[in-house]
Amino acid sequence: MPSLDIVSEIDLVEVKNAVDNASRELTTRFDFRGVEASFSYADEIVTLKAEGDFQIKQMMDMLRTACAKRGVSNAALDPQDLDITGKTHKKSVKFKQGIEQPIAKKLIKKIKDAKLKVQAQIQGDQVRVTGKKRDDLQKVIALAKDADLEQPLQFINFRD
Repeated sequence: MPSLDIVSEIDLVEVKNAVDNASRELTTRFDFRGVEASFSYADEIVTLKAEGDFQIKQMMDMLRTACAKRGVSNAALDPQDLDITGKTHKKSVKFKQGIEQPIAKKLIKKIKDAKLKVQAQIQGDQVRVTGKKRDDLQKVIALAKDADLEQPLQFINFRD
């Protein structure tokens, strides 16, 4: 019986490369000359430090651009609240990994509403879809790509 898994994973090596590229761009930008600003990456969290709120916004744009160039979807970025300590502004950016329960339930509901002859079930942080025909699974892939779930989806383990 054909099956596939729908997952949401990002390549953390590419995230690190994107942070390195953004740091390099930061050193060459004229508007950041003489300003204490930096990117740091540790434990799947990117930390942006700067002297002002406007600079943090500029750095977020630089990070988004670098991630897009490295193939990391911007939907995977999860910016946290701005933390102000003295004259230092700090912002953490986490990355969404795995499909959370509410999003998985929305996805399964969309699949069931499409009245396709497949079964979808949540397995941890992924969704397994099985069906009798390969064409039905391809329709599920198209449906999931069109669904706006605020999270990048990948389709793995497609078996006939």
